[in-house]
Amino acid sequence: MWYPENKQELENFINNSFKKKLNIKPRTINGLIVPHAGYEYSGEIAAKAFSLLKGRKIDSAIIIGPSHYVSLEGFMTSNLNEWKTPLGAVKLGKINLPLGDIESEHSIKNQVPFLQMLGIKQIIPIMVGNITNEDAKELARKLSKIKAVYIFSTDLTHFMEYNKAKEKDAKTINILEELDFENFDSVDACGYFPLLVLMHLSKIKKTKPHLIEYKNSGDITSNKSSVVGYSSMWF
Repeated sequence: MWYPENKQELENFINNSFKKKLNIKPRTINGLIVPHAGYEYSGEIAAKAFSLLKGRKIDSAIIIGPSHYVSLEGFMTSNLNEWKTPLGAVKLGKINLPLGDIESEHSIKNQVPFLQMLGIKQIIPIMVGNITNEDAKELARKLSKIKAVYIFSTDLTHFMEYNKAKEKDAKTINILEELDFENFDSVDACGYFPLLVLMHLSKIKKTKPHLIEYKNSGDITSNKSSVVGYSSMWF
């Protein structure tokens, strides 16, 4: 279970997470980078990013996440008109990409309750498989023409020892913050290909990602022998 199935419990978790104080107030936000593990692990880290969208007039969100369960070349969007969570149904917008059943992809679906709690009425989900740099550029150009907030979903290193994971994740975060295309191959993240799209979109939008919070599962469970990295960023 990725998040509480009980409506009240889910609302309480998100509302409480949104109350965490942040010392950053970006004037303009194009989008976010958020983790997608179970809420007990990374929910508060994601919520801190989503809380930056409170009070902003946003009608639509595009969620871009990696494919965990399907071997995919290229991109895919949902073949449905709406998705449901314990908080109700959310309308799906359209984009000219291949259609398929992607609702079970947790990297995308885990972000939906946060958006629902912000009052966002429409989402466009995009699942990203193996792509080339040119593919990433083309999707970034397409996304840049759509009026929406962009949500890029990724976890960082998987199953490394705590200190090694922190070191590797710091390198990934720095590459994103600097839009360092030259060293992008060193990025270690399950959302590697979505992040490649993000790099090109940031370049088009003339912005860069900024770190909000980094933790790994060792900070949450105290088991530091094998951890998963989580970060939230805005751009």
